[in-house]
Amino acid sequence: MREATEKVTGNGERTTHYRACHLCEALCGVEIQVEQGKVVSIKGDKNDPLSQGYICPKATALQDIHEDPDRLRHPVKRVGESWEQISWDEALDLVANNLVSTHQNHGANAVGAYFGNPSIHNWGMITHAPNLFKMLKTKSRFSATSVDQLPHQLIAYWMYGHQLLVPVPDIDRSDFIVIAGGNPMASNGSLWTVPGFRHRAKALQSRGGKIVVLDPRLTETAEIADEHYFVKPGTDAWLLFAIINVLFTEDLVDLGRLADHVEGLDDIRVIAEAFVLDDVAEITGMPAESIQQLARDFAAAERGVFYGRIGLSTQEFGSLCQWAIQLLNILTGNLDEEGGSTFSLPAVDPVKGPASKPGHYGAWHSRVRGLPEFAGELPCCTLAEEILTPGEGQIKTLLTGAGNPVLSTPNGEQLEKALGSLDFMVSVDFYINETTRFADVILPPVSPLEHDHYDLALIVFAVRNVAKYSEAVFEKPEGTLHDWEIFAQLGERVGKQLDAAPMPVFLPSQILEMGLQAGPYGAMSGTAKGKEIGLSLAKLKAHPEGVDLGAHESQLPERLCTDQQLIQLAPKELIADIPRLLAQPKAVHDKLLLIGRRHVRSNNSWMHNYQRLVKGKPRDQLIMNISDAESLGVVNNGMVEIRSRVGQVRATVEVSENIMPGVVSLPHGWGHHRKGTRVSIAQEHAGVSANDLTDDLFVDELSGNAALSGVPVTIKPCE
Repeated sequence: MREATEKVTGNGERTTHYRACHLCEALCGVEIQVEQGKVVSIKGDKNDPLSQGYICPKATALQDIHEDPDRLRHPVKRVGESWEQISWDEALDLVANNLVSTHQNHGANAVGAYFGNPSIHNWGMITHAPNLFKMLKTKSRFSATSVDQLPHQLIAYWMYGHQLLVPVPDIDRSDFIVIAGGNPMASNGSLWTVPGFRHRAKALQSRGGKIVVLDPRLTETAEIADEHYFVKPGTDAWLLFAIINVLFTEDLVDLGRLADHVEGLDDIRVIAEAFVLDDVAEITGMPAESIQQLARDFAAAERGVFYGRIGLSTQEFGSLCQWAIQLLNILTGNLDEEGGSTFSLPAVDPVKGPASKPGHYGAWHSRVRGLPEFAGELPCCTLAEEILTPGEGQIKTLLTGAGNPVLSTPNGEQLEKALGSLDFMVSVDFYINETTRFADVILPPVSPLEHDHYDLALIVFAVRNVAKYSEAVFEKPEGTLHDWEIFAQLGERVGKQLDAAPMPVFLPSQILEMGLQAGPYGAMSGTAKGKEIGLSLAKLKAHPEGVDLGAHESQLPERLCTDQQLIQLAPKELIADIPRLLAQPKAVHDKLLLIGRRHVRSNNSWMHNYQRLVKGKPRDQLIMNISDAESLGVVNNGMVEIRSRVGQVRATVEVSENIMPGVVSLPHGWGHHRKGTRVSIAQEHAGVSANDLTDDLFVDELSGNAALSGVPVTIKPCE
């Protein structure tokens, strides 16, 4: 056992703090040394039960964020083209008054909200945002979910009965993994918390296991894989259902112990018949014999798992892709089995716990385009049109939380126009970035190292069951507020004006204690199989490196949230979407298809203001296949103009053999050239925004998730 803070004497007092890095989904354990109020060292914590000493370069950004001179420390309001520092009371009153005014004069839905990726990494926003939004009762809510993992959650809701019953690859015990549209070498997992993926992958291969990657680019993961196949963007659903067809036609289907707990198997057999190998090979670019052999190898593996991520979710048929991924694991008997696709059992249980939110679909639809809500949020591809289109319910006031949708959602230029037309905008953020520059008031929370932390969301997708509480490294400075305090105080002010009873305000740590006590390892429940009960906040504080709760264990059918606890193999909404897939044009068009890419030093638009993460070779180039470059007269390191339906940008080209012909790749999150921002390092490494090219009308129609992969573009050399 270690103390959360260890003191080392010498020339000056040095303290060591143990913490989880929350800057991406990997949740790596870090050891932070502080001397004279300054961070002097950040390294991996070898005693962390999940990451075991591994960290990626992003961990250094914990120090950079804390010390960044561009980070706001106090509330500011817009005065013309400049910003004026104001007190918290003035800022909170100003925001609350405008929220209430819009609510009373235009209706609840005229108040919109967008929450970005970092909001899920900061537990204060998770625990206390409801303090405000239960007062406002707006249906105009949006988040980064619908430019990311929405299809995963939707499929989990339809098949297993809960949006967070998302299984992950049990890589530490697997011997065959197929990775489609994911790059865990760069991400260390996404919707799969798997820090140190490289080490885990090597261990799998050293015990005789095999990794296969399906991707239109030779990614960093593909480079270490045993096999890699190019697949044309947007055609993955064809490929996955063709593999399912082979399983049926060659009598390779074996549901194992879950055979009596599924419904709809015959429907899947009929659907798969439409995906003939030769047709699928022509559409996807993967040879028919390779598709057939992959199906056979996967079915023959003793402990195999199929994993599909961002490249599958953010495309025109994202929901069908994620459905097919689940079916492949179920049909081969690999769901809920050791080394297959397994479910976590978090200490604070979002599935069976008292605060469980299974989800709902289509309870209302977007005002302009009629796209469905999911779990209380509308697709963010509709945000701009909901602001720009007059009529009842038009968004007049917008709140953003830790988000930069101008750079991270489709058709960023249209959204810029929309944000400039709002009556009022407030941002809970500590940067003046490409989005928050449109705000009337910015409310900055403290730095990440100035508040405690417990991961409530991403731990659901962890490759191992662990629990870790991180105490603050530094005390909160006088005159600052935590993010949870901002939302609690706004909720109190808004509630008073709307004559609504305010929610009780607990510390996040108090909410955590209640969740732990009611969870599967807590004294009030203690339902985890063979596990010691009595997990508490005090125990977590006594073990700052984290508490190991063990490997995943089989949980089905008991953990299912569906009627009769049956896995729904063939939800009617998904079956109804198959004709749309079958009608997909097979003809080759004259446009290139744009995809994104991930880098280990980056995580969306908010990681570019730190010198240690942007130094080195530029990472914002357009990657193009050699044959495409030659046919268009494009040269390596030359400048090209890229056009889509919605916009155009200019970028430098990297000509490469490591990308499929007909495909080009531009990373997401750049484009820091906009005027009015105060992110100095990011401006020096501006790059171009891929979301000035992605199309707000190009979506997965079933879920409303943005189709960021497979966007048709034209390219020509610049003079």
